[in-house]
This record gives sequence, C-alpha cells and structure tokens, in this order.
Amino acid sequence: MVEIVKNIEGIRSRLPMSVELVAVSKTHPVEYILEAYSCGQRIFGENKVQEMDQKHEALKDSCPDIKWHLIGHLQTNKVKYITSYVDMIHSVDSLKLLQEIDKHAKKDGRVIKCLFEMHIASEETKFGLDRDELVQILESQEFKLLQNVKICGLMGMASNTDDTEKVRMEMRSLKETFDFVKKNYFAKDLDFREISMGMSSDWKIAIQEGSTMVRIGSTIFGKRIYAVNSK
Repeated sequence: MVEIVKNIEGIRSRLPMSVELVAVSKTHPVEYILEAYSCGQRIFGENKVQEMDQKHEALKDSCPDIKWHLIGHLQTNKVKYITSYVDMIHSVDSLKLLQEIDKHAKKDGRVIKCLFEMHIASEETKFGLDRDELVQILESQEFKLLQNVKICGLMGMASNTDDTEKVRMEMRSLKETFDFVKKNYFAKDLDFREISMGMSSDWKIAIQEGSTMVRIGSTIFGKRIYAVNSK
C-alpha cells in the first residue's frame, strides 16, 4: 500500500520554503489525488490533456482550489480543452503553441501562466527550445502582441542517467539561461521567477542548482498504474 500522505510530508520536510511541490498524478486514480489533497497538497501535474480533463471534471466540485499544471508535451489542437481551468502550462516549446494558448485564454477570459520548456538533456527525444530559439521568440513582434499569457519562467528535464554530475551540469545550464533571460527580458517582471526542474530521481540536485518547482510523481504515488489515451 502506498503511503501517500507520509511520502508527501517526507518530501515537504526537505523542501526549502522557496520551492513548490508539484505532485505528478499522471496515470494515478482520483482516489490518490484526494489522499494527497487531504494533507494540503494543491498543485497536481498531468502529462496528457484527456486525463487531466477527466480528473478536473471529477474533482472540480469537491476540490475547487486544486491547481492543475500541464507538464507534458502539448499539441496546439488540444489547447482548447484546458484553457478554461489550467493554472500553469510548463511545456511551451514554440511561438505557435503560445499563440494558441493566448487565443483560447482570451476566449475564456483568462490569463494563463506559462513556462518555456528548454532542451537541456542529451536525449534527442526530449522536447524544448535552445537559447537562440527562445531569444528569437522573445524578440519577435508576435510575442509582444500576446495579452492572455503570462511568462513565469523556464522548465527543463535533465537526462535520465545515473551520472549525477551530468544531471547537475544540465540543470546548471538551465539556471544560467534563466538568469540570462531574466536579466535581458524580464528584469522588472516579478512574475518571472520559476525554474521548474527536478523529478523523483533528481529533485535534490535540482534544488541545489536553483529549482523553484519540483515535479515529483513516483516518490509520492508509487509506480504508474494505468495509461490513458490522449485526445
């Protein structure tokens, strides 16, 4: 039996006050989320739009203050399903996607918090921007016209490896990019403050390297239980 409350409390006891815990509930049932909710956890991360939609519908009345974070790759044709309720999108990896979020957020009368996903890992399968691509977006006229998205920082996923020094260097590169972008584009923007990095296998290193938001799943909920097809 997974001791969810005990697991969350154990992680919280080691998190600095400046670091937010995103409980990654992907593939886990609503009952697990409710147990985490019962001990004060409010931010939950999901990878797939359909699964997050289903959980939002199931919990919106009983847990109205849950904050849903979309942390997986997001296709533009699925944006419309989540803009009415999503709190933050961690995985913005193109101007086209950001424009689509802005468009649907405007229809819903909302401003949606977003993070740019940076490619920091050695695996080619990982999504994300490099620094030049990010700068190109930030300096574009199209970006400056957006009104219904709020850029709050950067997100990255380090390589899936036992080489902790490699992981550390990749995370350090994300922090360096964050500092560069903050200084040059968001110096006076207090909302640009988040670095979303660190998962169950490497969150302690991530905190040492400047993370403000860790995405932890299996350490809280145990191994994945089932898969849900996306829309």
